[in-house]
Parts: sequence; C-alpha cells; structure tokens
Amino acid sequence: MSQRSRSKWLILEETGVLHTSNADAVGDVEGVSGRWELNNFKSKFDVRIVSKTDQEMEFDLIGLDASISNAIRRVMMSEVPSMAVEKVIIMQNSSVIQDEVLAHRLGLLPLKADPKFFQTKVPPPPDSDQIEVNENDSLEFELKIKCSLNPKATKDMTDPDDIYLNHIVKTSDVKWLPIGLQSDMLKPEDVGPVENDVVIAKLRPGHEIDLKMVAWKGVGKDHAKFMPATVWYRLLPEIRLKEKIEGERAYRLQKCFSPGVISVETNEKGVSVAKVSDARYDSNSRNVFFHEDLKNSVEMGKILDHFIFHVESFGAQKPETLVCEAIKIMMSKCTQFLEYL
Repeated sequence: MSQRSRSKWLILEETGVLHTSNADAVGDVEGVSGRWELNNFKSKFDVRIVSKTDQEMEFDLIGLDASISNAIRRVMMSEVPSMAVEKVIIMQNSSVIQDEVLAHRLGLLPLKADPKFFQTKVPPPPDSDQIEVNENDSLEFELKIKCSLNPKATKDMTDPDDIYLNHIVKTSDVKWLPIGLQSDMLKPEDVGPVENDVVIAKLRPGHEIDLKMVAWKGVGKDHAKFMPATVWYRLLPEIRLKEKIEGERAYRLQKCFSPGVISVETNEKGVSVAKVSDARYDSNSRNVFFHEDLKNSVEMGKILDHFIFHVESFGAQKPETLVCEAIKIMMSKCTQFLEYL
C-alpha cells in the first residue's frame, strides 16, 4: 500500500485501531505535500446519492475532512429552521392528561409547513401573557373534540370503538386556522401535522379538549422540537484479502461479516473461493479475529475521507432540501467570517 493511501486508511486490528487521524498537515507523510489546494480538492471531491425517498436519503461525501462532514451534520440538525408549536392556549381539558403534559406532547408533533414562507418571530417578554399572531411569522391550529356514548351501541358490545364516539384524539383532529391571507398563500393539505394517525389522547364520555396552538419558526439549537431531521454518518469500510481463502474456510469467513459483504464463488476448478462483494454493508464487528486460521488473512479498515451520510427527515421538508439549506448556512458563516478578517 502506498504512503498516500495508507494515510487515508484507518486500520482495524484485533486489539486496537491504527491511523485514526487524517494526515493532511505538511510533513505528516513523507513525500506527500499537505498544502491545501483548491484544484486538487475539486479533482478528488465527489458526491454520490445512493438512495432517496421523500423522507430518507443516503449519500456519500468523498474527499472531505471529518471536521467539514461533522459541521454539515450539526448544522443540519441545529441550525436549519422548521416550524413547531410554541404556545398552547387551553380553554378546556377534562381528559386524564395534565395540561402541561398535553401541551408538551403537542409541541413535539412534526408540522408540515415550509419555513421559507415565515419570518423568525421575536418572542414576547417572559412576564407577558399576551400572544400576538400574524400571517408572517405564525401558524394557528385548533383542537376541539368531545367524547360521548354511541347512541347505537348495545349492551353486549365491548369494543370501545363501538361504544364511544370521538374517544381517541388523533392528529387528524387538529385543524388549521388561516391567519390573514395565509389561505391564499398555502394549501390546507400543505399545513398541519405530518402524520394523521398519531394518538394525542384517549377520552371517555364527558371528557373534552378545547385548545388552540400557535406555531413559530425556530432552530434545533434552541429546542429539540425544531430539529428537522436525524442525521448521522460513518466511514466507508474496506476489506482486503491477503490470500486466497478456499473451501470450508471461505464459508466460515462469509459468516464472520454482515450479509452481502463476502460472497463465495466457484472457480473453474470447482473450488469455493471467498471474495469481497461489498464492504459497504460491513458493521466492523471484527468477528474474523476469533478464528486463528483466518485473522491473518484479512485486513480491515475504513477510508478516512469517504463518509456515508444518512438523513432521515421528520417529514416537513425533503432530505435533499435540508442538505442544501445546511450548506447554504455554512457558506453564509464562511462569508461572515471572511468579512471580519
């Protein structure tokens, strides 16, 4: 292995990990210049989208330092804005759930609303009970429901769905109350809870909930309810076979790794031979080191500048939108930093 590739490869051994730092500084690796150059970075940097749905996306960032990758992750979770319930005005709550618990539960509901359409609201003074809402910085919702006995229910019925009416309060019962010209700007299907079947409370005859909610624009570093997604990354695993592993050893080697990592193929002589199929799926369990006749035949590691990102949006915004917004925020931070130099 060349010095350059070795400097970009973290090695997993039986009792430890080698080369955990990314050697980019001048003089870290003999014969390798550590000076950062834009053209050199452009030639090596790459983004590959592996899979994408409306709520999840997996993509690779190649040729990037861990500090930048971690900054993207942190900005995406803590500084990309979203909408969440900030104030709850309870007129009536005769359910078994306390007012403060109910308000907290409503605040954690992911909301469908594009934060680009709203301004960041200036919070009122802590000692003020007045709640001002306007179409530019707030969304208002209503939850009004009362449980009663089903007049068609018979004495032999035991299922609560047959006996009671409105006994389960779900997010589908939350109604949007447009403020000002919001009904012209937003469609009803684009505003409200992300999921319609989330249970908020359970009622019995005579129980009633009557409240209003006000949602504001915020960021995750202020409160976790504003986090638009869960983001994590890992380094790309790499597995190298130092020698041919055949026969029964090949099948034992296959069982040491996650499914799909090692395949066993039959060569022209009819001998089963182990082959690295896709190291991406490896969980780095290092089970191979339990086998004395196999542990010296395999070299395991991770590529230090190849990051596998997984973004799981809570549903309000698409994952690719969150990634782009995070990068825009980082660019604005860099611009602001340069202005102060």
